[in-house]
Amino acid sequence: MKMMTRLMGAAALVVTGLASAPVHAEGGTLVIASTQVPRHLNGAVQSGIATAVPSTQIFASPLRYDENWEPQPYLAESWEVSEDGLKVTLNLVQNATFHDGEPVTSEDVAYSLMVTKENHPFASMFAPVESIDTPDEHTAVINLSQPHPALLLALSPALAPVLPKHLFDNGEDPKSNSFNSAPVGSGPFMLEEFTAGEAVVLKKNPNFFIDGRPKLDEIIIRIIKDPSALLIAMENGEADLYPFMAGSQEIKRLEGADHLSITDQGYAAVGPINWLAFNTTSEKLSDVRVRQAIAYAVDRDFITKALHRGVSAPQRGPIIESSPFFDESIPSYDVDLDKANALMQEAGFGDGMELTIDFIPGPKEQQQSVAEYMKSQLKKIGIDVTVRAAPDFPTWAGRVGGHDFELTMDVVFNWGDPVIGVHRTYLCSNIREGVIWSNTQQYCNEKVDELLNAAAVEQDDAKRKEMYGQFQQIVAQDLPIYWINALPYHTAYDKKLSNVPTGIWGTMHPMDMVDWSE
Repeated sequence: MKMMTRLMGAAALVVTGLASAPVHAEGGTLVIASTQVPRHLNGAVQSGIATAVPSTQIFASPLRYDENWEPQPYLAESWEVSEDGLKVTLNLVQNATFHDGEPVTSEDVAYSLMVTKENHPFASMFAPVESIDTPDEHTAVINLSQPHPALLLALSPALAPVLPKHLFDNGEDPKSNSFNSAPVGSGPFMLEEFTAGEAVVLKKNPNFFIDGRPKLDEIIIRIIKDPSALLIAMENGEADLYPFMAGSQEIKRLEGADHLSITDQGYAAVGPINWLAFNTTSEKLSDVRVRQAIAYAVDRDFITKALHRGVSAPQRGPIIESSPFFDESIPSYDVDLDKANALMQEAGFGDGMELTIDFIPGPKEQQQSVAEYMKSQLKKIGIDVTVRAAPDFPTWAGRVGGHDFELTMDVVFNWGDPVIGVHRTYLCSNIREGVIWSNTQQYCNEKVDELLNAAAVEQDDAKRKEMYGQFQQIVAQDLPIYWINALPYHTAYDKKLSNVPTGIWGTMHPMDMVDWSE
């Protein structure tokens, strides 16, 4: 009853904004504010912020990463990589149990990694995994068809949750398994309640396998779709932490709240890119000249400097510009309306065309505002754009994942290594209808596949950089996507919080050390 009262109170705050700030006792409750609506809570078959934040609290993973990009023990207390790079042995802790009391074994690890390999939108992430041996209950040997330079990073909490095989292996489709919305894991927090579109309530796992953790008693993730209500909740102390904040007005406004701290740390491995995606199978957009014309019509500098008030950085290609693999020589398609109009004429659309553009609901400045700018800007080259709103994230994701779009704004992450977060968007083999953040553009180029597949197994960083350079030059010509900017993610949090997650994965990481200071 106490838990339900707390949740009802949180929901009421959204409506009235009149309730007083919660009292934080020892342990206490952390209220996270979010505009993202999770479809379910199983990160093994679903990517994205909305799922990853709760999933990484509910499920543990083989490894976790520190702020220096170094792998750390988690469910695996140690690990070894063979000299040829074709075997990775995980030695599991012996005291980990799932929330229902059943022990975590190597069979659970093997099952979970194969479910992720077969169902996660990042098909390239575990593609080299051929099989997983389980010689005993606490040893899992991952057998690879080829070396995988990003494998250890892929074993992070946001990407490799370990599921209880005895529950999830129930004959249901993993993507629609009934346990996806009522998950049982071995992480620091247990699911108490999941009210779709409203809140996720997590309570402390009293039998967590790391002694003395978690510090908090409870985490409530409040879904506040109205950005203004969310900011009021943070200012009034009705919410304690707001991660993945990207709006310039939000950042500047919350900087003025005396009880809050603002940081841009915690997103190093995310590599968030805001872009305009083309459905390359559309009759209107299958001609590369039309896609290039649109790119030449868009003023990236106006978007970043005016619409985003200078908080966003321009992004010219598929690999985040802060990555060592980014190619500085990539064509940038600086605005040139004469060239754009000439290309439209060459493509046979001198008399113009009509297109529809979608956008992710929620982060207006990075999505809706840019979509509306596209409407006015593309009119200059004869394209009449209809901006199509979606009532919620699942609706948008269903349209784009189902290839029911022409143009769409999107935010896609690099996820630390191109193998994990970049390949999925451009590989022919990852055109998967119904799967958001796969190759939803339906772009296919055999040379691109050849380069990406080679880079996925290359152990020499210099050679990988050369391959990724060639890849970037090709997709810059083919232009299945027009890359716009890197998102300026920030986290706002109550100054009384300690150990706020600012590592490479931020809040997409177990928050077992987060605590309230005295």
